[in-house]
Amino acid sequence: MKTVEIYTTPSCPYCIAAKRLLDGKGVAYTEIDVSRDMAKRQEMRTRAQGRYTVPQIFIDGAYVGDCDHIHLLDHRKQLDDLLAD
Repeated sequence: MKTVEIYTTPSCPYCIAAKRLLDGKGVAYTEIDVSRDMAKRQEMRTRAQGRYTVPQIFIDGAYVGDCDHIHLLDHRKQLDDLLAD
């Protein structure tokens, strides 16, 4: 399985939904909490091409998008392909 990183904050409902989708697929991911870490938040913004909302999701270092994007990819049956080795 590929490396998945997700930038989040603890109480964000969209973060929870994105993590629930990944959990349901059995995907291991690294969660990066940006709620109190301004350096990590800036890192997220840089990697996500200026986007500042959470979650922001990366697969093998490639920017995938936010909660809506990952659910759309799953709906289109494309997320499993992105996660496959």
